[in-house]
Amino acid sequence: MGEVLTIDHGAESLRITQEGGVRRLAMARPPANALSLGFMEELTDTLNAAAEDRAVRVVVLASDAKVFCAGHDLKEMQGARESDDNGRAFFEKTFRRCADLMQTIVRLRVPVIAEVNGVATAAGCQLVASCDLAIASEEARFATPGVNIGLFCSTPMVALSRNVHRKHAMEMLLTGEMTEPTHAREIGLVNRVVPKQYLGQVVQKYAETIASKSAFTLKIGKEAFYRQAEMPLDQAYEETARVMVENMMAKDAEEGIGAFIGKRTPEWKDE
Repeated sequence: MGEVLTIDHGAESLRITQEGGVRRLAMARPPANALSLGFMEELTDTLNAAAEDRAVRVVVLASDAKVFCAGHDLKEMQGARESDDNGRAFFEKTFRRCADLMQTIVRLRVPVIAEVNGVATAAGCQLVASCDLAIASEEARFATPGVNIGLFCSTPMVALSRNVHRKHAMEMLLTGEMTEPTHAREIGLVNRVVPKQYLGQVVQKYAETIASKSAFTLKIGKEAFYRQAEMPLDQAYEETARVMVENMMAKDAEEGIGAFIGKRTPEWKDE
């Protein structure tokens, strides 16, 4: 294990540390890490800052609270109803900012891993589904419970339905019930479920393994993955063939293939 650096970013809602090429963003807004408008803006800005730092090769999104993330700040949203438009402008701004946050994760040049130890509900479940990988402890729970309070989880539905089978997504959306971590793994919402005491170690191992790869290769591959997923089959093959050619022309592909043939460790240039 390398040296862990604590990064001061001038705010108290996130605890940021870095070990090697792995930057860990631990949400620290107890008790529920609710996604207020301000917190979503801070999280989006922090993710973008991580992507701009060439020393960062993987981002881990975690929580310092017992709850991973309970979704939107409902007290803040209810308070907005006191405005002349009954909160419409605030609601529009909130859901636009939420969409920006989730798309920032998907479009980030580096992989993002969710480290889930605790409850992830509504937009918190959306946050997990938006990450490239998700590792959960045996104490994690997942739900899209908006239907229970008269507010269907329509925006969480976007990320959820792109990660799990439609029938499973609809089950979560229609019932609002908690999903156990083992079932979340079975339906594809998370990659692995591990004992709580090993969660950090397993996530760090995943992150370090990924961080050891060419940053250029990871970037081009992540971008292509999400693009092709929304295309018809023929267009997807055409697009990925184009990406493969672009990738083959890169210095890191030449180096990596040469290292494999020469039975040596590649020296990445990240280009």
